[in-house]
Amino acid sequence: MDSFKLIECPRDAMQGLHGFIPTEDKIRYLNALLWVGFDTLDFGSFVSPQAVPQMRDTAEVLAGLDLSGTPTKLLAIVANLRGAERAVTYPQIQYLGFPLSVSETFQLRNTNKTIEQAFAEVQNIQNLCVEHGKKLVVYLSMGFGNPYGDPYSPELIGRFTERLVQLGVTIIAPSDTVGTSTPDGIETLFRHLLHAFPAVEFGAHLHSRPDQVAEKVQAAWRAGVRRIDGALLGFGGCPMAADELTGNLPTEQVVDLLGQAGVTLTIDRTRLAEALVLSAEILGARP
Repeated sequence: MDSFKLIECPRDAMQGLHGFIPTEDKIRYLNALLWVGFDTLDFGSFVSPQAVPQMRDTAEVLAGLDLSGTPTKLLAIVANLRGAERAVTYPQIQYLGFPLSVSETFQLRNTNKTIEQAFAEVQNIQNLCVEHGKKLVVYLSMGFGNPYGDPYSPELIGRFTERLVQLGVTIIAPSDTVGTSTPDGIETLFRHLLHAFPAVEFGAHLHSRPDQVAEKVQAAWRAGVRRIDGALLGFGGCPMAADELTGNLPTEQVVDLLGQAGVTLTIDRTRLAEALVLSAEILGARP
């Protein structure tokens, strides 16, 4: 059976909440997640506190994490070189994540940069990662279409991937930023990418309505994807999505679906159940 990487994204689940989650609660929640058995924890971000106030305490949170003995690796999101320069100074962090949009409109709205300027930033961040022994994960925002009328096709994603590969990036995750992905679109895109770029580790960062979770996960698996992002209870996701029920893939459902497919996961079910209770308590109680 192919090895599988399950990425848990509490940062994505937390960052859009209006009520600030106290640092000690974040630490308590993340420490519980570190023992569930996830491959990677997308735990925080080094971005402007004005842009994402919920993540302004990422450095303090990191200092409170107990990483002794956990196999789970840490990923931090950065939006520019300044954030990357901070992130690489922490030996506990193995991965930096950067959102690169295939939609010019969204790239400008999200980071105040054109796509070409963002590619230049990727180059600088990739060089920094190599220098400091980190790995860069590039998330291709609007990876399954966009609401702005900007061009989109699997071939376009392929061209972005080609440029990223030339820069030395080896982990790329097309991201369903506004929840527009369909099972057919997911399978078509990933089959195209996996065939064209066999050396790249492709991840799926999908958003979904509750009734579409199974078909989307199954489509990614059929296409050959062996890295999927999720968030417990489906928290977080798409503030711009047309449907308020659209959120991250609920990790607990991904675990069940992969188990039904015969995938061997390193998930401790007891720890997962405990983390689900904490997720509802800490994240679910805030608007």
